[in-house]
Amino acid sequence: MHTQPMHSRLAPLTCALAAATLLAACGAMKPSASPMYSQDSLPDTIKVPAGNKVAMETVGVGEITYECRDKANAPGQTEWVFVGPKAVLNDRSGKQVGTYYGPPATWESGDGSKLTATQLAVAPSGAGNLPYQLVKANPAMGTGAMTGVTFIQRVALKGGVAPASTCAPANKGERQIVKYQADYIFWKAA
Repeated sequence: MHTQPMHSRLAPLTCALAAATLLAACGAMKPSASPMYSQDSLPDTIKVPAGNKVAMETVGVGEITYECRDKANAPGQTEWVFVGPKAVLNDRSGKQVGTYYGPPATWESGDGSKLTATQLAVAPSGAGNLPYQLVKANPAMGTGAMTGVTFIQRVALKGGVAPASTCAPANKGERQIVKYQADYIFWKAA
């Protein structure tokens, strides 16, 4: 009877053990799910109440128009006044899923559904940035992604504040466009 040397008989067993170990290691790895959105670091005034869940996360990239106008209740004084936003809404992968424009402030999904909202609260978000914002959604127009939205949070802000340039009676009516970025988090009843 012909016998194989010991190392020849162990080679298939060693390979099988290595393959089993590798498969077990791969099975232990879970696909990296995107982390769940958390309100923990936000000011309490702009947190969405319990009973709601995140329905959609978007990144708004665009611009805000300001106009040099008379200050309300201050004759002879002028200030930069917010005229309106214009932005694209992208999903977390960078694909455009909607637009944001105004007045009135309107969030519109690529499917045609859209809504306006009523501001509930704002909170400082850092120098040079628009404030955090919480709005209560009005009923959506059309059927689609905006149907059933209860609240929208504006977070993760970059830029968007009124221009630093002079607003004086001499340049009343002048408009300036300022770039900004913000995450818009859409919530629906849980």
